[in-house]
Amino acid sequence: MRVMILLAVLMLAGPPAWAAPEAGGIHVEITPDPGGASGLIRGSVEIDATPEQVWEVLIDCAVAPQMVARLKSCRILERDPQGRWDVREHVSRAGPLPAVRSVFRSEYDRPRYIRFKRSGGEVKVLEGEWRLIPLTGGTRTKVLYESRASAPFAVPAPIARMILRHDVPEALAALRREVMSRR
Repeated sequence: MRVMILLAVLMLAGPPAWAAPEAGGIHVEITPDPGGASGLIRGSVEIDATPEQVWEVLIDCAVAPQMVARLKSCRILERDPQGRWDVREHVSRAGPLPAVRSVFRSEYDRPRYIRFKRSGGEVKVLEGEWRLIPLTGGTRTKVLYESRASAPFAVPAPIARMILRHDVPEALAALRREVMSRR
C-alpha cells in the first residue's frame, strides 16, 4: 500500500523543482524542518497592487480552491465579529488519495500579516504566516510566506518537499494573477 501511495504522490507532483527556473520574481525555498515537519517553506512574490488589494484576495475563501493545487474547498467555521481572527477548514484531495481535512485558526493584523496555526484535522503540523510589505509608497506589495507543514499520511519528507516545490510557486503566481485581475 505504501508503494502505491508513493507512486500516486510522485505522479501528482508534476515536474521536479529543478526542471525549470522560477520565473516572474517568485522565490521559493523548501528545506527540511528540524522540528519534525515535512518541510519549512519560505516564499515571496512582488505584486503591482496595494497591500489592501492583496489582503482581500488572501482572505477570500471562495477563490482559495482556484489558487491552491489540490484544494477542493475552503470554509469558514468560526469568525471574530471584529475581523481579528477566524477558523477555517480546508479539504484537499490528490487523485486517488483520500481527502485530507485541515482546520486552522488565523490571526489577522489587516493589511500587514496573517498568522495561522493548526487547530484540527488530519494534518499534524501546519503553522506559518503571510506578511505584506508595502513598496514604492504603498503602490506595490512584497508578499512573504513562511510555513511549516507535514503530510497527513506516511510520505517520505523528501517527496513531500518535492510536491511543495511544485505547488508553492504555482500558488504565489495564482495569488498575483487573481490580485491583478481584480484591479
